[in-house]
Amino acid sequence: MNPLDPALLLKLVSTPMPYGKHAGRVLADLPGNYLNWFAREGFPKGELGRLLALMQTIDHNGLRDLLRPLR
Repeated sequence: MNPLDPALLLKLVSTPMPYGKHAGRVLADLPGNYLNWFAREGFPKGELGRLLALMQTIDHNGLRDLLRPLR
C-alpha cells in the first residue's frame, strides 16, 4: 500500500465505517479520539484497518484539509 496513492485518499472520503459507534460515517469524518483509540487498541485487519491507520496519521499530523478538495 502506497500511502501517497490518490485512490486511497478518495476511499477515505467515500468509504463508510461499517460498524461500531460511528457506523455509516465516512472514514474521513471519524473523530480523532476514535482513530486514536484504534491506534492504541489495534486496527482491524485488511483494507479497513489500513485506511483507518492512514486516516489516523492524517488526523494526528493535522492534515485533514488535504482531503477537502476530494469531497
